[in-house]
Amino acid sequence: MKLGIIVPQGWTGEYDGWEAGRAWSRTIAVAGQAERLGAESIWLFDHYHTVPRPTDELTFESFTALSALAALTHRVRLGHIVICNGFRNPALVAKMAGTLDVISSGRFELGMGAGWKREEWQAYGYGFPETRERLAMLSDALEVVTRMLAEGTERAAYEGEHARVRGAINLPRGLQSPRIPIMVGGNGPNVTWRLAARHADELNLDGLSTSELREALPVIRSRCEEIGRDPDSLRVSLHAWWGDDDWRTSGDRRIAYLAELRELGLSRVMGLLQASAADDSVLESLAEDARAAGLQLAG
Repeated sequence: MKLGIIVPQGWTGEYDGWEAGRAWSRTIAVAGQAERLGAESIWLFDHYHTVPRPTDELTFESFTALSALAALTHRVRLGHIVICNGFRNPALVAKMAGTLDVISSGRFELGMGAGWKREEWQAYGYGFPETRERLAMLSDALEVVTRMLAEGTERAAYEGEHARVRGAINLPRGLQSPRIPIMVGGNGPNVTWRLAARHADELNLDGLSTSELREALPVIRSRCEEIGRDPDSLRVSLHAWWGDDDWRTSGDRRIAYLAELRELGLSRVMGLLQASAADDSVLESLAEDARAAGLQLAG
């Protein structure tokens, strides 16, 4: 199992009261530290307002920030955990993904989800469709994106209720072969996990406990078997919530937690440590615990 670091960007209030230039300098510094400490990947959230309530505090936009971090790092893989599908036309997302993969020399991973933060959608003029419609929008978006990123596709075409492309040229499609990896994020067993089985290279589960993971993993395998896919070909990862004491408490407790995740067969765990915005020792401790738990760290 590998370790991913969610880099501070302000969404959880970790930059409360900070001046924007100072906060961005710290985001760069934490990304660089994560790379030096051997993390496999760095990630950003895709949100505009702080959580749980919108406050007048900065939150860096994810695609532009990730593009800058791609140019400032060298080894770590990069991605969103995960983009809100409703915020952008999916054909544009595919175009942005191809460009970002080139900027990063083939290190970008495209994480996609249906989106959930109602006030954010409404504040920015997106409305807020019901869950069923947001999932249908994600399904159409995945159809568009997979066609536009596929090798050998000259002009992508797809006609869906919520998204369509007609002769869409997507060059560059990125540097990775056969395509940029796609990660679907979400905990819905009936729709989201089936979409991941159909379209994704990885399913990212959000904040599940180890007992919940034990129950979920056989269901995820069954979603692949339903369509004749080898379940082992769909990687499963976990977004560990920043408020989870198992994740943020250094030492024996976190080592045991990470070791249990590894034993469950997850491909990687990604999480934010809010205190990393102000303290270098926080990630240093995480790296030590990760190695003690048997995770794969570079270097």
